[in-house]
Order: sequence, then structure tokens, then C-alpha cells
Amino acid sequence: MFEKMYAWLLRLYPSHFRDRYGEEALQLFRDRARHETGFLPGLRLCLDLITDLAISLPRQYRYVQRGLIASSNPLGRDGIPSFQVLKSELPSRGALLSGALIALLTLGTLPLVISRAGDYPASFRLLEMKAAPSRTPAAGGLNNEINSRRTDGAAELEAIDRHRVISKAVEYLNRYYIDPEVARQTGNALLAHEKRGDDEAAPDPAAFAELVTRQMKDASHDQYLMMVYEPDKTPDRPPGPTEEEIAQYRKEMHRKNCTFEQIRILSHHIGYIKLNAFPDPSVCGAKAKAVMASMNHVDAIIFDLRDNRGGYSDMVALLATYLFDRPTHLNDFYDRGSNSTEQVWTLPPVPGNKLADKPVYVLISPTTFSAAEGFSYDLKVLKRATLVGETTSGRGHMGTPHRMDDHFIIRVPGIRVTNPVSGTNWEGTGVAPDVRVNAADALETALRLAASQLRTK
Repeated sequence: MFEKMYAWLLRLYPSHFRDRYGEEALQLFRDRARHETGFLPGLRLCLDLITDLAISLPRQYRYVQRGLIASSNPLGRDGIPSFQVLKSELPSRGALLSGALIALLTLGTLPLVISRAGDYPASFRLLEMKAAPSRTPAAGGLNNEINSRRTDGAAELEAIDRHRVISKAVEYLNRYYIDPEVARQTGNALLAHEKRGDDEAAPDPAAFAELVTRQMKDASHDQYLMMVYEPDKTPDRPPGPTEEEIAQYRKEMHRKNCTFEQIRILSHHIGYIKLNAFPDPSVCGAKAKAVMASMNHVDAIIFDLRDNRGGYSDMVALLATYLFDRPTHLNDFYDRGSNSTEQVWTLPPVPGNKLADKPVYVLISPTTFSAAEGFSYDLKVLKRATLVGETTSGRGHMGTPHRMDDHFIIRVPGIRVTNPVSGTNWEGTGVAPDVRVNAADALETALRLAASQLRTK
């Protein structure tokens, strides 16, 4: 019965294919039917027939169309185009009808066959499938081709894409990371992981970026080394923010009052400023000056930086200017990538400012980050403020993102902030308070300390 079904299916193929390969295909089918007896081999033979039909039939008609295109305008011996009329290769109505009936019959009985196959032990079914390789050239060839492409694709990802990303990461570490020795050790660790095949544990680019991030952090003990995968291609763009981004930033700062959450005069004529970031002074400089001017007649001032996530060093210098009576060297920024150092000083004294000799208290916590840590640390080292609360986060190196290709970005801490007095910074250790209390109690404690100092004074 199966042989007759296969013979009917062959009628769906173009005539030139049937004339050339029909008998050979039937003989191949007879060989398989003779050797592959039993339920599972018979099932596999049926599935191979359906797969062979689905794959090879459209391919043969594509070949016919290509032949029509190639033969429609051949050049004669004299160079003048000639035209030929080729026999139509569309299957007959009878062939289409019989093929449709066979397909419907097969699809209708397939669920029943599969349910019966489920009665066999899984190990037996697997053994049967492995024991009898497919002898159908079209189906087997295509499956082999697909498997080959999958294998080649995985190998290509490992050998080219992953190696390229790792090599670029090592290059950027050695070029930009603030500590050359740590950069070398981290790069060697990445290469060792790659050599051992550890990167194969990442099934996709995003997981690969997370895996490399963990490897870098484990080797460097730097929690701010990071690799990120962006699914969407990142466009080439000039450095710095666009006009649209600047406009959006201005709008956001206006909405948030330039992150000045509270500006108050508390008991004992103590000024209180809760600042949650150090915004760009080109956008918020006027606001910062107005806030400091409003504090000009207080007897002491408290800066609440417990929720401050950092920001611009220029804003640090602007606010610190009101606390000194002369230009003061706050810190140095060393950029490993450019091998250059930039000094940060307070601005010239503000005319009429009366805060330069007033007591200053800074509230800090573990969520005090980056530029806020710099403000706290510099005032502490310069003995210009009393720090109250808990130790800060410990971000003394500034990270810069570097694009490695259209999708992978690596963030490398490549800028070190150094105080000119201490010769060091707070990287890894955080800024320790002068008066250690729970961050939630820092304001109450600072008020009590300030009131006591003012009474003594």
C-alpha cells in the first residue's frame, strides 16, 4: 500500500523529474520498506515521505521556474534574441486531488500513530531512532544541512563573536582601567576563562555579557566593572548629549527643582539643604546660587546628602565655594585613557558671602554616591565640615562606557579622584563619618551637635 501511495505522490513532481528519477526513487522506497519493518520504522518511513514531499516538491518547481527564466531569451548564433515556448510543468488536477487526499489521510492518522508510539518506553523509542539512519536523500540531506548550520553557527559565535568581544574587553581594560596591574590580571582571567571554555555556559549575547561581567568583577574585586549587551544597534553619534537630550534634562531639572528637595531654616537659626544630586551647573547654577544666598544669614548649615547619587564635579566646586574665603584646591581627576590630570578648585569668593566661617555638617549614608562622596570627603579632609551618619558607598573611581561594537558596551572605571591633602580617595572604603549614627538619626544628631557648638561659641 505504501508503495502505491509513494507512486501517487511522485505524480505531483514535474514530468522531467519523474522521467529521470521516478523509477530510481521507487526502488529506493522499496529497499527501505523491505529493511525497515515494524511499527516505529514504518512510522519513520511515513514521516520521511511527508518531509521529502514538503521539502523537495517546491524545490523542483523552483528549478523549473529558473529554467523558464534562463531560456526565455537565449541569444542565437547571430546575436539576435530568440524565444522558446516550454511545456507547462504544473501538476494535473488528478495528481493534485490524489496528493491532497493522501495528505489529509496522513494528517488525520498521525495523531493516532503518535499516541500509540507513546506506549513504548522512551529509551526504546530513542534506541530505535538511532539504530536506523534515514536513507531518503532529500529529507536526510536537509536535516544534515540544518544540523550542520546550527553547529557551524555555534562554532562561529564561539570562535569569532565571543573571541572578538573578549579581545576587545582585554584591550579596553589595558587602555582605560585606572590600575594597570589590576587591568592586566583581569584581562588574563578573561582569556583563561575563554581558553577553558567557560564562556560556553552563556546561551545568548545578553547572558554572555552578564557572564563576562561576573568574571571581571571576580578578578578585579571592582563592583563597577560592567559589560552590557544592547539588542538594538546603537547608532554612531558625536560625543556629548544632543540638543534634544539637553532640553529634556533642563525640563527634568526644572520639574525636580534641580534636586534641591528641601531648603529650610531650622531651630537655632540652622540652615538645612537636602540635595539629592549634584546637577549640571550650566543648567542649575542659578538655582544653586539662589539657594546658597538664602542661607547667607544662618548661624550653621547642614547639607543632607544621604540620598545623593552624585553628579557633576563643577557643581561640587560651586557649592563648596560658599564655604571658603579663598580659592581652595579640592581634588584632582586623573584620566588613565588620556593620561591627563585635571585640578578642581573652588571659584573666587562670592562677594557678600557670610558662610565661609560658619559651622558645616554633612549627613551621609551608604546611599551617598560618587560626587556626593567627593564633596563630603574634601570637606572632611580640609577640616571644613563634620560628617554625621554612616559610611558612604565607596565609589572613588569614575566609570566611562566604551562601545566595543554595535551591541556590546563595557564600562571601565578609568578616572581616579585624589584629594591633594590626603593623596588618596574613598574608593572601596567609602567616606567614614566623624560622628557615627544610624543614617535615619543623622539629622537629629547634627542639629543637636550644631546647637551645642553654637551655644559654646
